[in-house]
Amino acid sequence: MMNVLEIGLKEDGTRVGLSKNMLNRHGLISGATGTGKTVTLKLMVEQLSASGIPSFVVDVKGDLNGFEKPGAWSEKLQKRLDAIGLAETTFGSFPVNYWDVFGKCGLPMRSTISNMGPLLLSKLLGLNDTQTSILHSVFQIADDEGLLLLDMKDLKSLLMYVYENNTTFSSAYGLMNKASLGAINRQLNMFDQQDAAVFFGEEALDLNDFEGVVDSFGLINRLDASKLFRQPKLYATVLLWLLSELYEHYEEVGDVNQPKMVFFFDEAHLIFDKISDVLLSQIEQVIRLIRSKGIGIYFITQMPNDLPDSVLSQLGNRIQHGLRAYTAKEISQLKLAVQGYRANPALDLQKVFLELGLGEAVVSFLDEEGVPSVSERVWILPPKSHIGAVVHVEYFNNQPLYKKYYEAVDRESAYEILAKQTVNINAEIPEAKSVSKPVSKAAGKPGRKPDDFLTKITKSFVNSLSRTVGSSLARGLLGTLKKL
Repeated sequence: MMNVLEIGLKEDGTRVGLSKNMLNRHGLISGATGTGKTVTLKLMVEQLSASGIPSFVVDVKGDLNGFEKPGAWSEKLQKRLDAIGLAETTFGSFPVNYWDVFGKCGLPMRSTISNMGPLLLSKLLGLNDTQTSILHSVFQIADDEGLLLLDMKDLKSLLMYVYENNTTFSSAYGLMNKASLGAINRQLNMFDQQDAAVFFGEEALDLNDFEGVVDSFGLINRLDASKLFRQPKLYATVLLWLLSELYEHYEEVGDVNQPKMVFFFDEAHLIFDKISDVLLSQIEQVIRLIRSKGIGIYFITQMPNDLPDSVLSQLGNRIQHGLRAYTAKEISQLKLAVQGYRANPALDLQKVFLELGLGEAVVSFLDEEGVPSVSERVWILPPKSHIGAVVHVEYFNNQPLYKKYYEAVDRESAYEILAKQTVNINAEIPEAKSVSKPVSKAAGKPGRKPDDFLTKITKSFVNSLSRTVGSSLARGLLGTLKKL
């Protein structure tokens, strides 16, 4: 079993697990609340670490920690061992880095506005098609002119600049109406009020810091998402951004004996909530192609049907915990869930899925040749580290990374550059109703006024486009910056 991650124990004592060379074929962990998904996830992460494979895991409930603390015997554990017929178990600890978008329960995790790109930012802001198109144009202006968009104030200052010089920029980049610019700005203000702006800035996350082997154990990266999860749009966007970063960061390696890294995305259904067809198509492509880069992606959700069929079809390794089906809709979902598993003549899966107790699961993994195994009912093996929430966690025990990430850096970017050009970047874009006020007759006779100082700057700004052809930044499948 050296080439396998041991996951479960069959009734006859046989151990069942995932072939390491198939871990990058992705997977699914599903089941109703309280059926044991968290313990299964903890076990998998530990086994990856013991195999020298780094991982990243999202903790929504705040109880997926304790990796650095060995487990201990208890009466509850002994009852568990007796129930599954296991004579004994061993305990151990694993290296872990804690992360938190808000920097409270782990190292701050940040991205820059420029790096995230307009596609994912549009999803975060809930923009319509017209507003999304305008945001793409605003990013194009920033790219063409070398304006760094690092944080929210950079983007808001550029929006104000485009708003104040709407006619000139619309002639060069297509119509960007003031009402839509104002709507985008108001969405940004809303996220400012929700403390979401802390995600944007520097020092931005370097995926190399997710990697590492400590005393032959792969590094576990745990994202505390207990607060992040309360903002579903931001939560989903962060996960999509990470997925895109992974794809752009790693090179093609083809078939591997074991993956470079494995990522686990909890409450995965939120990623696909109210998603555009264009973005969904690109996500599907990323998931399909990223496995050739040696990366495994595992989604955790309650019902398998929470994910799009085009995504489910790419998840070769599956662990199904107990389901609950009381309504007609739930019964229909149960029948569909059964179809995702290879039949076993000895198991009535539709019945078994409803009977599974705490810590039990039906598993079907790809063998070393990539063929799905016959579904098996198993007991999930106990993890080796502490189970449950841990008080007084040393979130910042990695001092080099603490020094690198904890203090935000605010270098010169679009906000400072536009401030030098006398743009009123601290002004608020007015409501749409105030945009089309009639011009007062006292404004003077009709006719073209001489260019004022700001207009001259704007014209020079736009006219320089012909000298900056080819300077735009390259973006990947999900719109994030390519790592060239």
